[in-house]
Parts: sequence; C-alpha cells; structure tokens
Amino acid sequence: MNELDERYSVADEAIFDAFFILVKEKGLDKVTVADVTKKAGVVRSTFYNHYENIPALIVAAEAKTINDIFTMMESFHPHNDKDICKSFFIAICNYTRSNPFLTDLLESARGDSFFEKAIMMFHEYVSKTLDVLPANDDNKKSASFLIAGSIGATIGILHKWIAEDFISSADEVADILTNLFLSGIMPYLC
Repeated sequence: MNELDERYSVADEAIFDAFFILVKEKGLDKVTVADVTKKAGVVRSTFYNHYENIPALIVAAEAKTINDIFTMMESFHPHNDKDICKSFFIAICNYTRSNPFLTDLLESARGDSFFEKAIMMFHEYVSKTLDVLPANDDNKKSASFLIAGSIGATIGILHKWIAEDFISSADEVADILTNLFLSGIMPYLC
C-alpha cells in the first residue's frame, strides 16, 4: 500500500469512527457533514473525496457493517462445539453493542433497506455454505430454511436485547443464541 492509499484509508476510518460516534450521540437523522468532519478531524474536501453526502456515507456504513458481519460468519465452523458457537455469538453481541449504526438500524423501521441488502447477502452465504455440505438436494433445501430461520431468530434476539438497552450481558445473550443454534438448528444440519 502506498502512502496515498494509506492516507485515504486512515481518513476513511476516521470518517466512519466519527460517524458511528455521532449516530450514538445524536441519532442518525441529525448527523451532518459538518459534524462528521469536526469529529473526524478532517476538512470538508476530504469528506467529499470519500462521500458525496451523508446518504452516501450511510450506504457505505451499511456495506461495512454487512461485510464485518460476514467476516465473522465466515470464520464460524461449528461442529457441535459449544465453545466455538458461544465465542461466535459473543463476537456478534459485542459487535452489535459497539456499532451504534447497527443498533440504530435494528431498533428502527429505517433498517428495512439494510435488512433487504443483508438478506440477499445471507442468501448467497447460505448457498455457498450448503454447496460444501455432503447432502442431497432435499436436505440442502431444508438446511437453507433452517439457516435462514437461525439468522432471523438471531436478528430478533438482538433486536430485543437492544430494545431493552442491553440490560442482559453479552454472555447471557450469547448463551441463548448458542443453545438455540446447537439445540434447534445444528441437529438438522448434521
């Protein structure tokens, strides 16, 4: 990576960090370019070199959030191992709690377009996952529904956790998600 690319990357990271902090402080609808540049410590032209406006930054934040989640999912290879499952779900819980943009989306109707994009990507992920399973087409079809159900249940549980202002610990929520996956989904995938 050359120096120019590195500076671009550092500025982009500063813009995202500032944006996520501002979403938590002010709410998504109240964040302005001026707020982001001030919090990120960059000039307006730097912001506009990266993003056309706040809606473009929101689209980029959605893509980054989805990519972060998929990076975590791709490292998850459960083999009925409770510790592996729990560590994955703790990572998901911690990521959710630390990403105010995601929590804002999960607790508002505004998240519909994000979820539509995420579901399309989840569908691709499920298809790739099932391609490696040694199963016939009927079993793969059932598994695709089970994985989709698991994703939906995970989102529902995270939504409830956010709505309750994270009263339960990440460990408690990860235990619930782990038990749900290992008892309700995993037996049907084997």
